[in-house]
Amino acid sequence: MIAKTNQWGALAAAAGTLAAVGFLLLIMVVVEAGPAEATFPGKPGKIAYEGSDGNDPEIYTIKSGGGGKVQLTDNATTDYEPSYSPSGKKIVYSGYDGQDYEIYTIKSGGGGKVQLTDNTTGDYAPSYSPSGKKIVYSGYDGQDSEIYTINAGGGGKFNVTDNSTDDFYSSYSPGGKKIAYSGEDGTNGDYEIYTINPGGGGKVKVTDNSTDDGGGLSYSPSGKKIAYSGKDGTNGDNEIYTITPGGGGKVKVTDNNAGDYTPSWGSS
Repeated sequence: MIAKTNQWGALAAAAGTLAAVGFLLLIMVVVEAGPAEATFPGKPGKIAYEGSDGNDPEIYTIKSGGGGKVQLTDNATTDYEPSYSPSGKKIVYSGYDGQDYEIYTIKSGGGGKVQLTDNTTGDYAPSYSPSGKKIVYSGYDGQDSEIYTINAGGGGKFNVTDNSTDDFYSSYSPGGKKIAYSGEDGTNGDYEIYTINPGGGGKVKVTDNSTDDGGGLSYSPSGKKIAYSGKDGTNGDNEIYTITPGGGGKVKVTDNNAGDYTPSWGSS
């Protein structure tokens, strides 16, 4: 099993050879640092997850109290990183098409599978906008990984970040006016937390240090804080932090000698 160290650099390297090592990317993304996933207001529903059917990973749902398990995907390729739409009627996920990873949606009860992306490079870590009309994800453009949005029904693909550095693990703000992501700092070479307008521009560097930040991130329901996983410069492991979207007010939430990743902010 790959150790939870230097996950961003390792993922960037793997993305460049995704077609050849698709399952390696699965291990790196799911085990080391999963995608950010939004939790939308409303009555608690089923839980979507990735599980093995004995041959490969598939997408399932299950009741929050247990039972009622439903297998949504059933094929001979890898499906992972599921995330619900705000209405709960759709699930978006990353699936292997035999060549690379693409973005798909499927009805939460099964059926109605739609392939949103169709290219020769890897697309992964998708999640819905609060309106349910857009999906944000990370995709490899042949040179590096960028943040993209696409219409929830397909089409309208837009390159939100457009640079020469790697960008991963994106999440919409509750109001849908910003996207937070983990991006490579072109100066220091480490990964920092940034926010950007969904239409591009307005980029803000939220964290600024010499250690990697962004092993999963999540907005608070109010949109006034971002929780994220960041490298502890003292102990060298990953801890959970919160910070304001404009930078500042950083709080170290966990403090131990073990790695902590992929925070998800709930509502009270």
